[in-house]
Amino acid sequence: MRLNRLMAVTLCALTASAAAVAPATAATKGPTEPIHDYTQAVRERVWVQTPVDSDADGRPDRVAVRVIRPATATRVPVIFQASPYYAGLNDVPNHDDVDRGVSAFGTSPGLDRAAETITFSGYLDNYFVPRGYAVVFADSLGSGGSDGCPTSGGRNETLGMKAVIDWLNGRAPGFDESGQAVGAGWSTGRTGMIGVSYNGTLPNAVAATGVRGLETIVPIAAISSWYDYYRANGGVVAPGGFQGEDTDVLAKAVLTRAHPEVCERVLADLEKRQDRETGDYNAYWAERNYVRDAGKVRASVFVVHGLHDDNVRTQQFGQWWDALRGPKKIWLHQADHTDPFNVRRDVWLATLHRWFDFWLYRIDTGIMGDPQADVETAPGHWQTSSTWPPRSTRPVSEKLGSGPRQVFVDDPARTPQSLVANETVPDPNRLIHLGPELARETRLSGTASVTVRADLTGGSPYLTALLVDYGTADRWAGTRTLAEQDCVGPGIPGDPGCFNRREEVVDSTPYEIVTRGWLDVRNRLTPARTTPIRAGQSDEFRWNLQPTEHVFAAGHRIGLVLVSTDRDHTLRYPAGTVVGVRPALSSVTLPLS
Repeated sequence: MRLNRLMAVTLCALTASAAAVAPATAATKGPTEPIHDYTQAVRERVWVQTPVDSDADGRPDRVAVRVIRPATATRVPVIFQASPYYAGLNDVPNHDDVDRGVSAFGTSPGLDRAAETITFSGYLDNYFVPRGYAVVFADSLGSGGSDGCPTSGGRNETLGMKAVIDWLNGRAPGFDESGQAVGAGWSTGRTGMIGVSYNGTLPNAVAATGVRGLETIVPIAAISSWYDYYRANGGVVAPGGFQGEDTDVLAKAVLTRAHPEVCERVLADLEKRQDRETGDYNAYWAERNYVRDAGKVRASVFVVHGLHDDNVRTQQFGQWWDALRGPKKIWLHQADHTDPFNVRRDVWLATLHRWFDFWLYRIDTGIMGDPQADVETAPGHWQTSSTWPPRSTRPVSEKLGSGPRQVFVDDPARTPQSLVANETVPDPNRLIHLGPELARETRLSGTASVTVRADLTGGSPYLTALLVDYGTADRWAGTRTLAEQDCVGPGIPGDPGCFNRREEVVDSTPYEIVTRGWLDVRNRLTPARTTPIRAGQSDEFRWNLQPTEHVFAAGHRIGLVLVSTDRDHTLRYPAGTVVGVRPALSSVTLPLS
């Protein structure tokens, strides 16, 4: 389309959309009910124009959008899920899982080829369209049917998904398959974004722009700062189980397969600016840090995260939660990188329904009078509190010992599990501090920290702290899929609205790694600058562990294990680095109640 025609169509679309979206209607009196015929829902494709040209082709990028909405003359609010995964993933080096529909962010929903049809994966449309909501899916820039280049959380991706919110509110142009202008006159403009992993990260990013019309977000297992996904305190780290992945690898994995060559320059720039050599925080990472813009968030936020998520680690929810100042709610469950739909299905659907009814339909469902935090402290055991961490939580500090300097030697071939096992047996590759047997049940809520006086001689720059619960107990060991199904709403051929049930798996184990944290000692002063250390020179190092929630049973012991390489997460330097620790000048601080 030529520029002069494009400008004319754009003006027409903006005018039509602005006229269609009037002030929102008054709130409905009761909770929404499944009164709309799902089989007759309107299904349509739209391409929304963005303000960016990330592939430098001289034209504004357009976002591919798919809509399923009730066939009604009454305007409806929108539940919006954005994703780079709808068209599947490319095969990339160091990431051989992606051909099977998996990335470090979790299973790709691309197997239903939602970029080529208007049948959505998941439960959102089956459950909410009959209740009077439009459900909108969109391909993130550079993926699926959208223009542009993916940048793993960069500004263009954020503005691409923000443009969809703007279109729903009459502030951005949209076009149908023939190129004709099309507005969203069927929408009230009130939008809630939701998603898991990358699909949950995009809501964080868009909310941090302060865009009007985005009333609420539900980020599940989502990133709030990309630096803390691929880095930690100056060190290069990996999502658990995905050694070698970085932002350029992920961008190549989600890039639209048809024309990857148009993004070669963009991908090369990602690889250079991410600075895998030093791991330092820089302008590249600042662009992908949504926490710094948390003050701009107008939307309410319902945070959900798994306490055993070693992929999108718990710091991502912890720092976002602490930075938010508006209305918010939190669910923390025992599972790993998954949707709470797979953990606590009935309660989740009822809670999410009340949340969206309140924020998008303005129905007083009482949800904001409920306790702010729901936490699964052990498999199947949930506790609520008025805030998180609970108000009774207090920092408790303890020295790591009183004896002379102790030495351990780094062995990157050993797993964290082998390094923390057999806690009373001497081990040359770790330093362990064991607390006394607990006289009562003790709850940890929040962020633990360590201060270590140490010297290092060798190639590895890492110090790793592992907080361990020693004592036999039945603990979360995964989830399994059952043969029985729940039908959460009506369906159509190819999308029946029925889903296999899941259940938690519990295993009796002698210990559990509760949380962990890492430091590149060359970044002891700031994550933004590498300052070399002298071999054998004693220095003080301080760093935080990942936020978590855990209950230590009476009779158990709390252990802190210091190592260098964490094989699950850090880079693996040649073995042999010698670490000398002065326990009397080192300590751990735990948030306990």
